[in-house]
Amino acid sequence: MLSSLRCGICVRAAVRESPEPMSKWPTETWPWYVSGPLIGLFVPALLITGNKVFGISINLRHICAALIPSKADFFRYDWRRVGLWNLVFLLGILIGGLLATRWGSPTVIAISPATKATLNQMGLHDLSGVAPREIFSWQALLTLRGFVSVVLGGFLVGFGTAYAGGCTSGHAISGLANFEFPSLLAVLGFFAGGLAATYFILPHLL
Repeated sequence: MLSSLRCGICVRAAVRESPEPMSKWPTETWPWYVSGPLIGLFVPALLITGNKVFGISINLRHICAALIPSKADFFRYDWRRVGLWNLVFLLGILIGGLLATRWGSPTVIAISPATKATLNQMGLHDLSGVAPREIFSWQALLTLRGFVSVVLGGFLVGFGTAYAGGCTSGHAISGLANFEFPSLLAVLGFFAGGLAATYFILPHLL
């Protein structure tokens, strides 16, 4: 549900970013023309240097194989050789997010006035963070909309990535770069599901 809400915000919002001085880049949000190419170039760099495919959701399998003893063939493999580099990358994401939260500039999500008005009509008024606190908080978890959005939505995201063989990073970044038709179908499904949830499910859930 979080990805669906973000998709709706992206569809309705008019976001404009202005270039920042180089001295502010370590603590400010990087502009799209820098971060976008870096993410895109990360895919061929992995393929050239180690013949590895970029993806995040596969780390769940590596973690289960490392921490949970199982007789299932799906988890019986050399996770150190196959996925240790990916687990280190995942750890870097977590550490980077923590550092940015504690010492970076305050996160301000640029949302158009029309989108804010629509979200306010749905009962979402605290839009100061990355996600509305009326849904994504420990207190909201005890409500119907919080439980459905976090618990049920999280389960569907986890099940969907396993069933589709990858998440948005694996399919949209690596798969499309490799001209994989299944990845194209998966990406179209991501956007279609996000739009459907935004316009047909969230108004009734909220």
